[in-house]
Amino acid sequence: MTHILDRPIWNALQTTRAGIAEGGPLARRYPPGIVPFAAAADDTPESLEALAALPRPDETMALVEPRSATVPDGLNIVGEATLIQMIARTPHDPLSDPRITPLTEADAEEMLALAQLTKPGPFTLGAQKLGTFWGIKNSGKLIAMGGQRLKQTGFTELSGLCTHPDFQGKGLGKLLFRYVAGHIAASGATAYLHVNALNTGAIALYKTLGFEQRWELNLKIVRRRD
Repeated sequence: MTHILDRPIWNALQTTRAGIAEGGPLARRYPPGIVPFAAAADDTPESLEALAALPRPDETMALVEPRSATVPDGLNIVGEATLIQMIARTPHDPLSDPRITPLTEADAEEMLALAQLTKPGPFTLGAQKLGTFWGIKNSGKLIAMGGQRLKQTGFTELSGLCTHPDFQGKGLGKLLFRYVAGHIAASGATAYLHVNALNTGAIALYKTLGFEQRWELNLKIVRRRD
């Protein structure tokens, strides 16, 4: 493994997100109020012990690794999935649309509610601390959104893309996808994303929108053992 996206969590916490990382040289995590991702430096007993010490009681962490992550003693697996990492083949052109507006902290509760309804992936009230989110509203209510999450040097993850079920099928998701990808490209970074391997419809859609499969990752949700 030589590419910075091969271990996206650890490499983000080592570089662009080092300033907010909790932990030390052997294991690090994002603050749980922002996102539950964590990673060990390697599979040595010392690093795994440091990883097991990160969560507080009743907290979960998400481990994302290119192979099945080694789960240390003291942590139980409570969920698992295979993720497909996809990356933009070419930069997306910036676009504008009057329906799309930047979201702010005042929108955080609605953003969380939309994410809990549509389940695009781990999402918290602090998600905006990782990057800008944009949304589309109808009669003042948030009905679709998309934004940025993980960042490594030269790369930014497109994340949190979701549309309220009552407004799906109207092209809002595609519009926000292109909009966020265009912003990422304009910043000089390459856009990428993660999608559940079982979500073949989304994978096919993202391919039509200019992304290609790069890497397969294993996601494990773990909880501290009482």
